[in-house]
This record gives sequence, structure tokens and C-alpha cells, in this order.
Amino acid sequence: MKAKLGMSPIAWWNDDLAELSDDVSLEECLRQSRSAGFTGMERGRRFPSTPAEMLPILRQADVTLCGGWFSGTLAVEELSVNKDRIQPMVELFKTVGAPVIVYGEVGRSIQGDRARPLATKAVLSDDEMKAYARKVTQFGEWCAEQGMPLSYHHHMAAVVQFEHELDAFMNHSGEGIPLLLDAGHLAFAGGDVLRVIDRHHKRINHVHVKDIRRPVIDALDWTKQSFLDAVALGAFTVPGDGSLDFGAIVQRFADYRYEGWFVVEAEQDPKKNPPLRMAEVGHKKLMRVMTDAGYAVESRGFADD
Repeated sequence: MKAKLGMSPIAWWNDDLAELSDDVSLEECLRQSRSAGFTGMERGRRFPSTPAEMLPILRQADVTLCGGWFSGTLAVEELSVNKDRIQPMVELFKTVGAPVIVYGEVGRSIQGDRARPLATKAVLSDDEMKAYARKVTQFGEWCAEQGMPLSYHHHMAAVVQFEHELDAFMNHSGEGIPLLLDAGHLAFAGGDVLRVIDRHHKRINHVHVKDIRRPVIDALDWTKQSFLDAVALGAFTVPGDGSLDFGAIVQRFADYRYEGWFVVEAEQDPKKNPPLRMAEVGHKKLMRVMTDAGYAVESRGFADD
């Protein structure tokens, strides 16, 4: 079985919390992640928006663009609005050879609002969830027709957060919208990562190997503290530095013959947790558990096909 290891630039610069961003260039971010052993990087806010600008940077760093976040609003806006906004991203990602666009729902989400406690997140009724899942499926099918598959990111503080919400979304959506399994977000929400892999492995096409610090999460007051408060307190970290059993998680993916990207996404304070050092910790841990699970991890970076 083959797999690839990527990172998210959120370890270097956080789009929602300026105080958790280091003053490093895109080139230095890519250099550090590549030196730690990662061959891919998801798109962040300091990436250029055209292939002519992006491809030389990726080539120089020997790094592949392995995905990137799209702020979807299908919970509150029409398909046409989202199609218009994602079209340039679809063309860019196709040109640079990215495998997926990560669909993150921001409609009715409180993930970026530090004034909104975790307990105040929006909850969809059964009928709303059915309609929403059908709508996202249509959008996923349309993006695939354009040549760029999506990967749906369940997320803390969004309309699909808890395990039962993810199950409902998956039950009412179709194969046209694959799933991004994020171990950290699921565990933060009290979900069982292995059980979700068992249920939905056929639809998983992208994986975020985000770890959590269980003591930080257990100490949160959901009636007073927000998702961003949790991030600032250090709720997330890299595999090998947190509380999740990534040996068991990676083995479960191997059991179902998952092949593709495993992306480390660990937003935290770069002053307290230097990104290069954390990248090295995460890579070392993942290489060990992935080798144990029978994966051959790709060592080649940029593919100039």
C-alpha cells in the first residue's frame, strides 16, 4: 500500500488567530516541512493564486500541493454562489495537480468567532440536514465534473461536528461528496475515530492526522469558551505529542486499504511549539506507525508531469 505525508501551513500561520502566526515566508514554511520529510503542503493564505506564480515555488521546494480549504456556504447560500467562488480554485488546483479541494462549511458556523462559546453552535433539524446533505452532494458532483473532487471536512463549531451529525450527513449525502476524516476534530467532539472509519471508510478520500491534548479539551467550559479559545490553549498538536493512538488509527486505514494523503494539521502557538520541531515529531511518529501498518510512504516531492 502506498501513502503520502503532507502538512498544513496552519502550524506556521493561523488565519483566524494572528497571535498564533509566525513571521515566516511561504518559501521558509515549505523548506521546513520538506526538511522534516513531508512531500506535500496544503494551501494557506500566503500561497499565490495563479499557477504561474505557484508552480515555481512548489518546484523549488520539491513539495506537492496536497489540498486546500474552501470556505463553503451551502448551509446559507445557493449552489450558484458557491460555484462562482470555487471556480478559480478548481482551475488552479487542476493545473498544479492537487488531489482534492477541502470543503469546509462556514455557513452558520461559529468556528471563527471567539465571542461564541462552543455550546452555542448551530444544530440542524433532521429535515435541514437532509436538504443540506443533498445540496452538498450536488456541489461535490459538479466539482468532480469540472475535474476536481471535493473532500468534506467535518469541523468543530460547524453544522457537522458531532459523530451523530457526521453519520446523518453521510447517510443523507451521496458518493458525489467524499469525506475528509479528521481525527482531531472528531475526538475533540467526543467521537470514536475507529468507529467512524469502520462506518464510512468507502467514502474517505483524504485524512487529517491532527492530534489532541486531552487534558486541555477536558478542562474546557463549553458554555464560556470558544473553539478559538481552545486552539489558543493548545487543544491540538501533531501525532506523537498528543493523546490519540495513531498506531491504531493508521492500522485501521490500512485494514481498509486506504491509499492517499495523510496530512498533519496542527494549529498551535509557534512560539511555544516551533513548527519545524513539531513537524519532525509528527513525521517521525507517522513514519513508524505507517511502516508498522504496511505502508510504503512516498519520498518524492514535486511531480513535474
